[in-house]
Amino acid sequence: MNFSSKKISKNIVTIGIVAMFFSCTNNSNKMKEFFSAKNLPIGIAKNIAHVYRDSGRTTSKLYSPLLNDFSNRVNHPYNEFPEGLKLITFENNGKDSTTILGDYAISYSKTLITELKGNVVIINHTDQSKLYTDQLFWDQNTDYFFSEKKFTLISPDNTIKGIGFESKKDLSKFLAKKLSGEIITKEE
Repeated sequence: MNFSSKKISKNIVTIGIVAMFFSCTNNSNKMKEFFSAKNLPIGIAKNIAHVYRDSGRTTSKLYSPLLNDFSNRVNHPYNEFPEGLKLITFENNGKDSTTILGDYAISYSKTLITELKGNVVIINHTDQSKLYTDQLFWDQNTDYFFSEKKFTLISPDNTIKGIGFESKKDLSKFLAKKLSGEIITKEE
């Protein structure tokens, strides 16, 4: 039997490739554990534009340059928006809308609490009110905002400044703490 060195090399390479294919397994749990242990996101999405619909009706639109998906965390799964986000919500069949902006956001899946940081702006397009702050928490279960940082709330009638703020998502029925500035009230 006369084997050439070319045939022997081809056989060794072929056996090596076949062994490599059979040694690889696609075990998603092991991959999740690996990414979790290394504190790596399980997924990364760039330049996202996501539309949320309920019964065929658009309820919100989310835009972000970068999304890191850490949903592989067992205790506290989350999504991170390290380059900021823009979320537009639609109420009353699109007649009322609110825009939420921030330079950074982290949203926890289990608690449905989102923290926004850096140049946070909330705009209620219906009554033209705007909230500015450096940090804001949003409880998505109750659609409630709260912050213990400095804020400025601008409406057509008032400009209110203070430290500490709570309100519904549309900036109505708010509780402002440590106020400064003029406030015009209406008797009902």
